[in-house]
Amino acid sequence: MKQEIAAFLDYLARTRGSSQNTVAAYHNDLTQLADFVTSEQEKGILASREQLLLAYLAHLKGKGYSPATSARKVASARSFFNYLVETGQLKENPIRNLVSPPVNKKAPRVLTQAEYLQLLAVPQSLSTPEARRDVVMLEVLYATGLRASEVVSLQLADVDLDHAILYCRQGKAHRQIPLTSEVTQLIRDYIANGRLDLLYYEKETALFLNRRGHQLTRQGFWQIVKNYAIKAGLGDQVTPHTLRHSFAVRKMQGGADLRSVQQALGHAYISSTRVYRQPLSTVK
Repeated sequence: MKQEIAAFLDYLARTRGSSQNTVAAYHNDLTQLADFVTSEQEKGILASREQLLLAYLAHLKGKGYSPATSARKVASARSFFNYLVETGQLKENPIRNLVSPPVNKKAPRVLTQAEYLQLLAVPQSLSTPEARRDVVMLEVLYATGLRASEVVSLQLADVDLDHAILYCRQGKAHRQIPLTSEVTQLIRDYIANGRLDLLYYEKETALFLNRRGHQLTRQGFWQIVKNYAIKAGLGDQVTPHTLRHSFAVRKMQGGADLRSVQQALGHAYISSTRVYRQPLSTVK
């Protein structure tokens, strides 16, 4: 099964253009499934694939996973077996009739405009090169809805200031992200001034640099946002994804249709975007 899983993960990354985080989540879920199936088969108990998968669902419940986590793992398995059917390796999906654990989806937590300005005011009050960089990163994230990994992966070549466009090149499904004139000017000023204060290696092409002159990491960006949120009195639950949610909710409230928001966010399935139709939940 592990060879088939490896091929499926490659398909997600190369053909579907799934993000690194999505592929990693599938890898973890499907590796757990493969290990369980192997363990059960080694016990010498004859069982059909369907019986093994039902046992796997019971195994997840016994592990104490939340319904949301169990549902995600079942969805990962279902997508994997659908891929095997589509590629002719299986005649039918063995869990096509398996009911996932019921999950009450909550509306995403977002920042109001006032809360975002409260967050932004923290780095704006500082004069360090890192703080000036962070103002630009927050403004880019809030204005575009990019994932944190997509923001930190931006290269100088991904920015077309003359046409006010960012090119998101993660995965195979590249996106063109329009920028407002205000954000365009912020990036222009940052490249001409703030970025140079962090630049140690002339060959470095990353747009956003850490204090050592290298590309900022996703984990580093998450911690930066959380620290600012705490200092702003917004608590410790604000992350870059909160700003991504805030972008999507603002777009929907501004009259954007679901399909355009899906494209802006880079969602593979429109079902992932429908959550933004729900009433918003603020971070407090």
